[in-house]
Amino acid sequence: MSLDQKLDRLLQRHQDLRDALASHTMADPSDFAKLSKEYADLSEVAETISHLRKQQHDLKEAELLAHDNSLDVDMRELAHQEWQNLKELIPNLEHQIQLLLLPKDADDDRSAILEIRAGTGGEEAGLFASDLLRMYQRYAALKGWKFELLNSTDTGLGAIREASASITGKGVFARLKFESGVHRVQRVPQTEASGRIHTSAATVAVLPEVEDVDIQIDEKDLQIDVYRASGAGGQHVNTTDSAVRITHIPTGVVVTQQDERSQHKNKAKAMKILRARLYEAERLRQERERAASRKNQVGSGDRSERIRTYNFPQGRVSDHRINLTLYKIDPILAGEALDEIIDALISHDQAEKLAQAVE
Repeated sequence: MSLDQKLDRLLQRHQDLRDALASHTMADPSDFAKLSKEYADLSEVAETISHLRKQQHDLKEAELLAHDNSLDVDMRELAHQEWQNLKELIPNLEHQIQLLLLPKDADDDRSAILEIRAGTGGEEAGLFASDLLRMYQRYAALKGWKFELLNSTDTGLGAIREASASITGKGVFARLKFESGVHRVQRVPQTEASGRIHTSAATVAVLPEVEDVDIQIDEKDLQIDVYRASGAGGQHVNTTDSAVRITHIPTGVVVTQQDERSQHKNKAKAMKILRARLYEAERLRQERERAASRKNQVGSGDRSERIRTYNFPQGRVSDHRINLTLYKIDPILAGEALDEIIDALISHDQAEKLAQAVE
């Protein structure tokens, strides 16, 4: 089947769905919901195909007018200019359609769970982990997303050992999924008297947020322990058994939560993180199977991979996966210029997928 035939079939399917939804003849409400989703998913590409078809028609018309000797010179010149403009526009529309036809990550529209852990580098690594947490919090605010801190273990000196947060909004996972990996910082610590540059690291994991219906967890597979919270947190710490530790016995995944005064709230937050981790583990297992023949694609989610370096003395941020360097370290850490890196990563991923699609 040619590309034109495929596009025509998509347009026809979109029209058929519109007619079916308008008729309201479906007996099963779930059918209406399913067809509504398919219609919504096809709408953008259908509109773009319709726009392409109109431009292709206008191109032929302009070409005919440009060579019509019965018209005066000025009219033919205008038609020729229109023809030239459309010749430049149409390839862009075709490329846009190719991108829209690429297989989509089923989790792209989801919200996300963000996890950050200090790595090598002692207290400086914890300070850098705190910087990253603020960066994502500011970025979420700029995007209009809801950012809720779920858990944070700090050192009392402005540094964190680990933290997790829920970032809620449409398409959060699509924007942040390439942030998973090891982030490295090079700077002179405030405590360094000799001015030597230290290298530290923090690990970022971005997990698609899932609901109960997305992943079933059997209660008998859980070991739930309660204990008294410790560390900074106010007068309630160490007074009640409010902290919760949940162990998923089949996988050994452990989640602890102690930020809330209520044991019930801590358990709910811990289960939220546990579901996301188990779902992500299965998602990555399937992705590794599919990606066996496409090693170069970004977004493997490998948390041991060093993906980015933040060099303070040079004011630069370098993403090693796509050889991108920006001398905008302050705007990036403020969340304001992070889109420049994320957009480049998404474009690279799309280019890889397009290359594989034509192989």
